[in-house]
Amino acid sequence: MLIFIDDSGDPGFKFDQGSTLYFVVLLLIFDDELEAERVVAAIKALRSSLGLQGNVEFKFHKSSPRMRRKFLEAINPYKFRLEILVVDKTMIRAPVVMSGEHSFYDYAIRIALEKAQPSIREAKIWIDGNRNKAFGRNYITHLRQALNARQRKTIRQARIVDSKGNILIQMADMLAGAIRRSCETSKSDHMTYRSIIEGHIENQHHFE
Repeated sequence: MLIFIDDSGDPGFKFDQGSTLYFVVLLLIFDDELEAERVVAAIKALRSSLGLQGNVEFKFHKSSPRMRRKFLEAINPYKFRLEILVVDKTMIRAPVVMSGEHSFYDYAIRIALEKAQPSIREAKIWIDGNRNKAFGRNYITHLRQALNARQRKTIRQARIVDSKGNILIQMADMLAGAIRRSCETSKSDHMTYRSIIEGHIENQHHFE
């Protein structure tokens, strides 16, 4: 089992200064490694068909509406599933969560994994993040301790990686962006992107 984790929105709480109201953590899950390889090939073919250079990184917030639709339509035929955590940050009051941006980000990822735990077993996990190596090791150790049990191992292997070098993390970014956009009901395209990949959504959890 392969899992690629990315988020959409920012972890800040300064709403009067532009912080996003919603924060989404998305788990992109492949039960078949060969299917993951097929998706990578499809994304590379899409990049080529669009005349993009091989090092161009797909990012939802940097993509045009046309690009978003083409990307989601290209990956839609393949087999993958999505576990999603949606956080309405205006509802958060816990001091431990609001004590810092990294604290909130790390906490949200752990909660997303805990919510999805019934459908995860001995997974190889990649988490998007540009963090120093020491912090990465400490965070991975924390996740293992929180999620692995003697009777049931949730995490087999985990790494924090840079999205620039990982196409499937880029895919998770595009999917997370589509889900967060669906929360922004005041925008005319709020359901445009989600409707394409709706069939892959296994669970959407809300922070409580």
